[in-house]
Amino acid sequence: MADAISVVGLTKRYGEKVVLDGVDLRVTRGTVCGLLGPNGAGKTTAVRVLTTLVRADGGRIEVAGIDVVRRPREVRRRIGLIGQQPAVDDVLGARQNLVLFARLHHLDRRAAGARADELLEQVGLAGTGAQPVREFSGGMRRRLDIAAGLVLAPEVLFLDEPTTGLDPAGRRDVWTAVRELVTGGTSVLLTTQYLEEAEQLADDVCVLDGGRVAAHGTPRELTAAIGGDRMELVVSDPTRAAEAASLAERVASGPSQAVPGGGRRITVPVARRAGVVGAVVRALDDAGIGIDDLVLRPTTLDEAYLRITGRDDVRTEVPA
Repeated sequence: MADAISVVGLTKRYGEKVVLDGVDLRVTRGTVCGLLGPNGAGKTTAVRVLTTLVRADGGRIEVAGIDVVRRPREVRRRIGLIGQQPAVDDVLGARQNLVLFARLHHLDRRAAGARADELLEQVGLAGTGAQPVREFSGGMRRRLDIAAGLVLAPEVLFLDEPTTGLDPAGRRDVWTAVRELVTGGTSVLLTTQYLEEAEQLADDVCVLDGGRVAAHGTPRELTAAIGGDRMELVVSDPTRAAEAASLAERVASGPSQAVPGGGRRITVPVARRAGVVGAVVRALDDAGIGIDDLVLRPTTLDEAYLRITGRDDVRTEVPA
């Protein structure tokens, strides 16, 4: 079975400016791929190409197993696109909105009504069909937006920053809806500025920077590539920070990073997690070095993203 999305060597130019420069991307069916990158990285352009709104200048692009350039109309029948701006009407009720979208997709009146009821149930809005959308919370409105993009039961759904402007409760509502869609077999390409969102939802992450793929892998693979877990400790005596850093480095098998300025805080990347806290504590205790605080935590996707895109002081090799 073909991948949900297969992109090889995608290029796009606007005049002299190269927006996408040889992008490769693969999204397995039934998964969520998070497309990340700073403003101007090419995320929106990539989505527009994949959804047939913009024609690529080069590369092989297939969505739902269909060539986007040669058979764009067939692609459109198999995809859904939820943009950053709400597409539903505030005056109409939720069910009226969905019936309208269904009719625009050429469903007859009876089929449109039945599909609207199915979708309201699917996104957790059953019982709200007659309620005007202007009375909805942000999360409810966004779930209705997602329902509108599902009228034709798309194989692949494109979500372009779906939770921008939502409060935490609204974001959780959208996350729940997305998880349920994927459980039902829908494949999702998600662009987002919220790294926590990608960490929560994405099976794989593709980071674009300057129109190129800077890294591609699971969230765990990307964080592991820049050091995996980290141990942060605070020594009681700042004059022994360098000694403590050296000891911790040997035990944890990762280079230590004492905070500049002769402070007491030390960060040590951890190559092996099992038993490392006890081993470091024993080594420091044997050396007579006191510790005021110690914590072991995983590197976050936020930290990985900042390093991958060069928005952090530390540079590191990552898989592309």
